[in-house]
Amino acid sequence: MEDRLTRLLGDPIADAEDEAFVVFSQSIPSQALGIIDSKTSTVEVCVSGRDLTIHQSPGLLTSDRKSGTTGAVIWRVTPLFAEWLSPTNFLFRHDFLSSHSTVVELGAGVSGVVALTLGPLVRRYLATDQQYVLKLLKQNIAENTPVTSTKTGRTKHHKNREQHGGDHSSIQTLELDWELDSVQSLSTVDLVLACDTIYNESLIEPFNSTCAEICRLRSESQQEGRTICLVAQQLRSSDVFEMWLKSFQKQFKTWRIPNELLTESLRENTGFIIYMGILR
Repeated sequence: MEDRLTRLLGDPIADAEDEAFVVFSQSIPSQALGIIDSKTSTVEVCVSGRDLTIHQSPGLLTSDRKSGTTGAVIWRVTPLFAEWLSPTNFLFRHDFLSSHSTVVELGAGVSGVVALTLGPLVRRYLATDQQYVLKLLKQNIAENTPVTSTKTGRTKHHKNREQHGGDHSSIQTLELDWELDSVQSLSTVDLVLACDTIYNESLIEPFNSTCAEICRLRSESQQEGRTICLVAQQLRSSDVFEMWLKSFQKQFKTWRIPNELLTESLRENTGFIIYMGILR
């Protein structure tokens, strides 16, 4: 796999400090914190021509909850990342992902946008986060998941479905706290992904360790192949970014996804970036 990734992405990143300098030398647009709309409880987004109605919690975002509030709203990079993860993405074209794959998302937040986009394309998609976001996450997945067609040929959406995204959905949810919970109960995973989770110095080590622990499940089960880790983020603090990358590189050989494999909205000078890693 490493050879295939190098042919596609170039050589792995050698030095985190040099990479951080190059990345933050870009022209980074001012996007404030990067929230799409911090004041409304419902946000309409369109991903790959599909309209989604996403419920969020502005009140929770501004609360004094000590263990985190950032998952309470939808962030600007999320629908862009979700749209990039289309069937034409190089991950599918080069067989890193397929309809038989299992995907785990860390820090899914309330929106479920990435799950709703990638979930139908794989065998199993597990969206994880802390307990406080799961109610809205389940609601957003359920209300935006097409279910059986009617006699008129029109697709209906169940507004109050209790199951995670529909009767036959590949999407499930799970409470997972990077600092408290074990991943040993998870099955073998093909892809671990996270979108805009790098913003707090104190969470860097728990996040990277959780990524690595999930990726090790495949080797521990003695199954063939390697698990890929994919991290998308908005560029904010160069210090936090460099700290994350140094820590990530200790456990993962790391590549930055090049422009030619990205959609226009995620390329250089947009303020967004995507990295891929495989365990050393």
